[in-house]
Amino acid sequence: MDYKLTTLKNGLRVITVNLPNLESAAVTLWVGVGSRFEEDKVAGVSHFLEHMVFKGSKKFPTARAVSLAVDSIGAENNAGTSHELTDFYIKSQAYQIERSFEILTDIVLNPLLKLPDIKREKGVILEEISMHKDNPMERIGDIFVNLTFAGNSLGRDVTGSMDSVRGITKADFENYRKKHYHAKNLVLTVSGNIDENKILHLADDYFGELESGTKEEAKTFTQDGGGPKVKLEYKDTEQAHLILGFYGYNRTHKDRFAEGLLSVILGKGMSSRLFTEIREKRGLAYAVGSSISRFVDTGVFGTYAGINPKNITKVIKVILNQSYGIASGKYPIREKELRKAKEFVKGRTALSLEDTTEVNEFFGQRALFLPEIDTPEEFFKKVDGVRLEDLERVAKDIFVPEKLNLAVIGPYKDENKFHKLISTQI
Repeated sequence: MDYKLTTLKNGLRVITVNLPNLESAAVTLWVGVGSRFEEDKVAGVSHFLEHMVFKGSKKFPTARAVSLAVDSIGAENNAGTSHELTDFYIKSQAYQIERSFEILTDIVLNPLLKLPDIKREKGVILEEISMHKDNPMERIGDIFVNLTFAGNSLGRDVTGSMDSVRGITKADFENYRKKHYHAKNLVLTVSGNIDENKILHLADDYFGELESGTKEEAKTFTQDGGGPKVKLEYKDTEQAHLILGFYGYNRTHKDRFAEGLLSVILGKGMSSRLFTEIREKRGLAYAVGSSISRFVDTGVFGTYAGINPKNITKVIKVILNQSYGIASGKYPIREKELRKAKEFVKGRTALSLEDTTEVNEFFGQRALFLPEIDTPEEFFKKVDGVRLEDLERVAKDIFVPEKLNLAVIGPYKDENKFHKLISTQI
């Protein structure tokens, strides 16, 4: 899958991927800013602003006008906010690409930010925060991040707090946009059945006058190395939720491909080690799996499990024994496992790239965060280049007590019990 990267005079990067066999096309605008760039007093402003762009713009002055514009061409659109980026997309039939540009660029670049809309949307977001807190399966991720990155903006909830959201004003939105929403902090990705020359003309028409600006850097996170840490949130539930994780690698680390394969072997898919040991052999959990979260300066190798509260001790022991067992050589990874993990990663990536929004994500995030953009084929070669000794080295580096954190939601009140548990498994 080939791509073309063009940089406009103001510094905006435009990535086009022509897929002539498709009937659709997707336009995604990536902004290199998220919750970790926010000041404490306006925590949640990135996410709040994401909501506000759909409430009206110069050409489409109300939320209904925006919705009608999208529906009138049979398109779909959405947006998302994370710790380090915000993205907005619209996907339509390929021949509607110019109208898609018009809609997406106007709502993102020219939001009206009307006071009644701000007031009304505050209520919506406060309900979203409350709903999130009432859902332990989602809430556990926030608790884990709060613990793992305590003292840094990376450790805050993306949605902000009730107090910070209530205090956000129109001036806060305007100042935040002025600081971050400029050409050098944006990437535009367009994929599908497109004419690349036409896309570049549209990009220049709609973004050419945008100020270049400069990219702000977030406050760097430094690991404290203080040994295993625990954060417990009491909730009288029928199911307990936990994330047990180790500090891992950042977005550009040379061993990130080996780390990704290690995550697959340990906890991705129904044939992974943890799924087999915890669910199939012992029947201790319905949901269990590992994943990796990466940021520009750090990362996390985490394992989630949703379990009967009475089984939590057994599950934690299995996760630690498997992790430390790989690192020590007690449970060595075999060549057959590595081959399977490579095919898993390549297969899942290939399947995802059948969707133009996923194609945009593949290239857009690389343009935002990596020094070089690799194609899927080049990515596959890097995955295939990982060797058993690479996995062994990474496991020994990551799976150590000093990098361990445990977050738990459930009917428990004794945090020391869990701290002792993960300390005695060392």
